[in-house]
Amino acid sequence: MKTLLHLPCVRPALPAALVALLSTSLLLVSGAPAHADATAPGLGTAGSFAVLAGAGVTNTGPTTLWGDLGTFPTTTVKGAGLTVLGKDYSQLPGGQAVTQKAKDDLVVAYDATARQSTTQTITAGSNLGGRRLTPGVYTSASTLGLTGDLVLDAEGKTDAVFVFQAGSSLTTATSSRVLLIGGAQACNVFWQLGASATLGTGSTFRGTVMALTSITVTTGTTVEGRVLARNGAVTLDTDVVTRPGCAAAVTPSASPSTTPSVAPPASPAPTTAGTPVPSRTPGGTTTGQVTRVPRGGVGTGDGSAASSAGAWTASDAASASALGALVLALAAGPAAVRRRRSRS
Repeated sequence: MKTLLHLPCVRPALPAALVALLSTSLLLVSGAPAHADATAPGLGTAGSFAVLAGAGVTNTGPTTLWGDLGTFPTTTVKGAGLTVLGKDYSQLPGGQAVTQKAKDDLVVAYDATARQSTTQTITAGSNLGGRRLTPGVYTSASTLGLTGDLVLDAEGKTDAVFVFQAGSSLTTATSSRVLLIGGAQACNVFWQLGASATLGTGSTFRGTVMALTSITVTTGTTVEGRVLARNGAVTLDTDVVTRPGCAAAVTPSASPSTTPSVAPPASPAPTTAGTPVPSRTPGGTTTGQVTRVPRGGVGTGDGSAASSAGAWTASDAASASALGALVLALAAGPAAVRRRRSRS
């Protein structure tokens, strides 16, 4: 009678490599950030402008623009006291064509900024003052306001970008300030507004303002950035607007780099006849290799040599061989005499 042995059904184990791959994939999916980082929009030719308008520019008092000035399709610039330390395209031949191209590039940049995904929602009408914000995209469905100080902290990343989106307007209070720390740069701060912007008296503002309609910069305001009104006018009053520049990006590494800063020298190539091949300096002279039998100190080219007293000739080598043979003969003579005496 046969006895049947019932063994439990065992499923074959998954290969270790496949298990590791699946685990990594799940980790990547679960740990992925909810939003992408903010990115700087390409401003194109609009990037050279300190002030760019669609319906003219009006100025009161001594205002200085460190950058270009232009307005299109309305080309009127009104008011005395405006100093442009750049190109005033309202006065230059062919300036309208340049300004029109800049306005087209502004439209592209404005739309690209508006499409960026939100990192954090800002309650409409709430005050940005008293906050310390890290890089990201901050969005309000309607208005943004600033009273006091807003601190933008790049956390050591000089290429970090801050984007502010408002469905309608931005208003800053008197003496309000936008402060940059941790490597943050004004060239990487952008304000995209669905309507207008008003910068308060004596305030300090940083970043590129891109408003769909008008921008008013009130008395005694300092702007490190750009004032770009897509369709409306720009109004200035005894202000300083400086187009920002970007320093080279510096991003701290998570761990010290293991890559050597200087590449190791290549190994010398073998020769077919066993004779070292001399290298050449740019002037064509040989250096760094020994090509004849040395005598005295020899310069090897690697920093370890003493000065050479000269190189041996063939006759020198022959004389040395003869001298060596004589020394060996003299050394062997006494031993031979002792062997003969021991036999007798």
